[in-house]
Amino acid sequence: MKQKIHTENAPAAIGPYSQGLAFKDLVFTSGQLPLDPNTMAFAEGGIKEQSRQSLANLKAVLEAAGAGLDSVLKTTCFLSDMENFAAFNEVYTEVFGTDVAPARSCIEAARLPKDALVEVEAIAFIK
Repeated sequence: MKQKIHTENAPAAIGPYSQGLAFKDLVFTSGQLPLDPNTMAFAEGGIKEQSRQSLANLKAVLEAAGAGLDSVLKTTCFLSDMENFAAFNEVYTEVFGTDVAPARSCIEAARLPKDALVEVEAIAFIK
């Protein structure tokens, strides 16, 4: 049976969806925007700051499910501009490293919700 994941440490859903769902020993997150969960405003700065916030939100949702960044199997990353790919990769590497980094897809989206620069979703296993 699937279980809804919710945490106050990540932005509330801005539509008809859950922050994440757990099924058996897997957790599937919704895309995490670079919104501060307290103010619902974007992280100030550019792609690096927004990437750090999106990944912090992802971490919060994963932890609420009993998972963590170290249990991420696959990410899907959406960038508003592929020109930000190298800068995004710098932050992504800070978070996930390179030794056993998750499988990943990274695509440019014509437009992200609220005109974000980045959005990240993940599939992870529950520890």
